[in-house]
Amino acid sequence: MVTVRRLLGVVAASAISVTAATSYTGTTPYAYPITWNPQLASSKLRLNDSIGPVADVFSAGRGFIRSSRAVYAFAANSLDYKISLRGFDEKSDAYYDARNKVHLRAAKRLLRLCEKNRGFYIKAGQSVASMHQVPKEFVSTLSVLQDKASFWSFKDLEVVFLEEFGKDVKELFEAFDEQPIAAASLAQVHRGFLKNGQEVAVKVQYPGLQKQFATDIATMAFLSKALAWIFPDYQFEWLVGEFEKNVVRELDFTQEADNADRTAKSFAHNRNVRIPRIFRELSTKRVLTMEFMEGCKIDDIKSLEKAGVDPKEVASLLAAIFAEMIFCHGFVHGDPHPGNLLVHRDPSRSGKHNFDIVILDHGLYRELGEKFRTNYCRLWRALILLDADEISETGRNLGAGQYARYLPVIFTGRAISSKSSFGQLMTPEEAKVLKEDVRRFTMGDVSEWLQGLDREFLTVLRTDNLVRSIAYRLGATRKTCLMAYVKNAVSGLSLGHPGSPDLYEQGLLAYTKAKFDYANLRIRLEFFEFLIAAYQWYGALSRLKARIYCNLSLKRLMNISVSS
Repeated sequence: MVTVRRLLGVVAASAISVTAATSYTGTTPYAYPITWNPQLASSKLRLNDSIGPVADVFSAGRGFIRSSRAVYAFAANSLDYKISLRGFDEKSDAYYDARNKVHLRAAKRLLRLCEKNRGFYIKAGQSVASMHQVPKEFVSTLSVLQDKASFWSFKDLEVVFLEEFGKDVKELFEAFDEQPIAAASLAQVHRGFLKNGQEVAVKVQYPGLQKQFATDIATMAFLSKALAWIFPDYQFEWLVGEFEKNVVRELDFTQEADNADRTAKSFAHNRNVRIPRIFRELSTKRVLTMEFMEGCKIDDIKSLEKAGVDPKEVASLLAAIFAEMIFCHGFVHGDPHPGNLLVHRDPSRSGKHNFDIVILDHGLYRELGEKFRTNYCRLWRALILLDADEISETGRNLGAGQYARYLPVIFTGRAISSKSSFGQLMTPEEAKVLKEDVRRFTMGDVSEWLQGLDREFLTVLRTDNLVRSIAYRLGATRKTCLMAYVKNAVSGLSLGHPGSPDLYEQGLLAYTKAKFDYANLRIRLEFFEFLIAAYQWYGALSRLKARIYCNLSLKRLMNISVSS
């Protein structure tokens, strides 16, 4: 499975990396003294200096330098791949060894590029590092970028408040901590208090991102065309358009506020899910004021255990939350990395569900079309039952084409004809056959596969990967995650309309049908698992009988030899 996920994921990760964002990272807040800047005169001066021909010249110069670095890294990596892999048989072990070394060198160049250009480059690098399907050289090298978002001086951000509200910070808040509590590639978060004493988290976008974004988009468009010219099989120019659409939405914090409100409404039935309340009167396109929420990062196992929270229960709830988003709501958070998910211990509750999961950073969402959502629900039901015909049909409907046969491996870890039980990986023999099949793949095949997929597929692939990565880190089994997905997939097919699967929203008929269909599927699955177990038991018994027979035959032969 790893081979297929990595091969198909190399470009998929690159595709999805341009859709990822990191904002309010959810870092556990610290107690900073609440202080005020004495005067904002310097900020007002910088506001006047931030426009005009001089600023345009400096902006153009910075853009040229950033683009030059990107072009150099692209050229160096392209030459490295062309020269270092020339003359190798693409199916040989020597080719794979040489390619792994090139991967490492290329990843180091990309790391240097991201560290120097920062901003959108850091953002893309963080996303690639979070995709475990990409070659391990890129994951291990770029993972250091997860903590590379440095804080800006508050004096440099004051201009944003003046431009957005026409007022300084002291006029807007009762108190405001100039020391940020979290930082990311596009914005940083400060702690403050409203005039009524309400504690809030204030997300402030870095100045000058709009101009920087325009330059970076032009650079990406140029490099994507150059890539297609140098490597004809690499046709990924469509990614630039996807990137542009997503980042434009993320740079508008009013869109993030709308997403947060919609998600809060969708999970109103689930008391274990919390979404920060948005204060609209103090929110604009570049400033977002939200309810302050405390908690530890979702993958901080030591803090969870110290708080008396079971990490496995957290993993189970996490999988269920995002499965409901995908299969029922049709409105999916596109970047559920650990920094965007907090766990808050609720002292008023006891038992295994004594906590809440707080979902942060609602800037990147994908609206799933109803046709896609329905087909994706059908696909998952078929994946669980290994229904080859249904997998093939829904895979074609989702744009996977001839590669639909690999979807069971990508999502469940077993092939269509696998003899492994539910929740287990392929047998060694099946993995060997798959590895040989995958060796025949070219990057042209991968490009064709990705171009054919519905664009929604890229989001659910990334979300699925990030959620399950966190869940496994927390100790969840593969079967736990898969059952959360299939339960919501069945519910999604029974909904009267997309949204919460709750009884009061869907009505008694749809709610009852969902419960019945899931019970029916569980019975079929258990029977299927019984047959697999019986097959495995019979195979083990046959091997044992054969071994005993061989031993007896060998003993009899030895006795005959001795008597002779």
